[in-house]
Order: sequence, then C-alpha cells, then structure tokens
Amino acid sequence: MLHTKTIKDYLREYALIVLGSVIYAVGFRFFFYPNDIIAGGVTGIAMIINYLTDIPVGVINIVINIPLFILAWRAFGLKFIIGSFVATMLSSVLMDVFALIPVSVTDNLLLAAIYGGVIYGLGLGLIYRAGDTTGGIDIVAKFVRRKYPYINFGTIILILDIVIIAAFALIFNQYEAAMYAIIGMFIVTRVIDLVLYGMGTSKVCYIISDESDKLKNAITATLGRGVTLLHGEGAYTGKAKNVILCVIKKHQIMDVRRIIKSIDTHAFLIVTEAKNVYGNGFGDISDES
Repeated sequence: MLHTKTIKDYLREYALIVLGSVIYAVGFRFFFYPNDIIAGGVTGIAMIINYLTDIPVGVINIVINIPLFILAWRAFGLKFIIGSFVATMLSSVLMDVFALIPVSVTDNLLLAAIYGGVIYGLGLGLIYRAGDTTGGIDIVAKFVRRKYPYINFGTIILILDIVIIAAFALIFNQYEAAMYAIIGMFIVTRVIDLVLYGMGTSKVCYIISDESDKLKNAITATLGRGVTLLHGEGAYTGKAKNVILCVIKKHQIMDVRRIIKSIDTHAFLIVTEAKNVYGNGFGDISDES
C-alpha cells in the first residue's frame, strides 16, 4: 500500500525546510560570502555574477532557478519540485535579508571554511531530510542522469561544483580562496551525511569459512547478533560453501575479527559500510526520519 502523507507529515516537512533554509542562509551569508569562499551549485554561480554586477546573490539565485524549475516541472511533475521550490525561494530571500545585518563573524579563511561548512551543511542536510533540495545543480544532475544513467548522481554534482570553483578562481585570481572553498565543500558533504544517516554507521560482514557453523554460533552467542547463511560455491573447486552475512555496530568489528581468528585463521572476511539499517537492535523500521 502506498503511503499517503498526513497533515503531520507536511508540517514536519515544511518545518525542516524553514529551519534548514535559515541555517543554510546563515552559513552562506556570515561565513562563506564575506570571506570570498565560493559555494557550490547555482549559489556559487550567483556569487560570481554578484561580484561582477553587484546584483544581490539571492535575486540571481531565484532568476537562475526559475527556468530550471519550469523544466523540472515539465519533466518530473509538480510533486517533485514543490517542496524544493519553497526551499530555494526562502533560502534565496534570506540570503539577501541577512545581508542587511552588519555582522562580521570572522575574517579567518580557515575558520570561515570550517564553521561555514558545518552550518551550511547542516542547513542543506535538514532540507534533504525533508525530502527536498535547493534546486539548481540537483535538477541539472537529474537531467544529466536521464541521458547518462551510469554516472553516479554525486559524481555529477561534484564535477559541476569543481567547474564552478575553478571558474571563480580563474576569473578573480582567487586561488587561495578557492582552495579553502574545497575544504568548505568537503565539510558540507560530511555534515549532510551526518544529518541524513547519523553517527552510528553500521557494518556489514561477509565471512567465507569452512567453519561457518562454529562461527555463526560464536557470533550469535558472543555479540548477540543474528546471522544469515548464504549458500555459495567456490568457483575454482566447485565446493559448496556457506557465506555468513551479519550486520554489526561499528565498534564490534574487532570482536568479530577475534572470533574468526580463534576459530578459523583461513577464513575470508569482507567488511562494508551500511548507512541505513533498520530492525532488531538497530533503527525502528517504522521511523520515517
């Protein structure tokens, strides 16, 4: 059955949009902009045009985004863009409103990149958590992926951001500020991940061993984690093998390694990251946050 949004869902979504837009605009206006640290996406393009023309950044942001939203509306439907449109308009207006406040937080480029990245990323993360975006480059990336679906969405955005930062450095001869901008953008992406996925990143373990029965019993008894047996076959030997699949907390990796070492020193262990894990002992699967 498809989930239908309730009034509570909509209130929560737009509360996150409003809060995220305010924080996003604060990070941009009081940390990035006064220190010439170029932002990524359409906001970065708006900064370049602003430096050349003195037209307010928020106004330019809106002007660039409107045709993009019209294209997105025709291609993906109104439902896709409505929340993102609100977030874009609100954050753009707030950028120009905050410009009227004569506050100088810091003129240290490193501090501006770090703290601006944290605040800017927190605002974006809250907007993304609401299920929306700030339009611009995200829309462009979606169109690019339509034509080249094999290119990762994040890769497209990263390439476009690098092009914008490089253009800023070349046009204004601001190479040092551009390098700090890269630091800021890195922090932004990490904070967004933190907001969306939290700090408690889990791990997925795949264990290939001839002692799978002993290992599964030891892991269950020692760590209190359930395991799943996947039936495999050695490609070279043709011998049937059980592959143990187990999801654990990050701090339990060493415990798993000790258990394996004590039972089968010839076992093969693969550990991968899992950002969203729901179920017994992890997140509540009914939690939509």
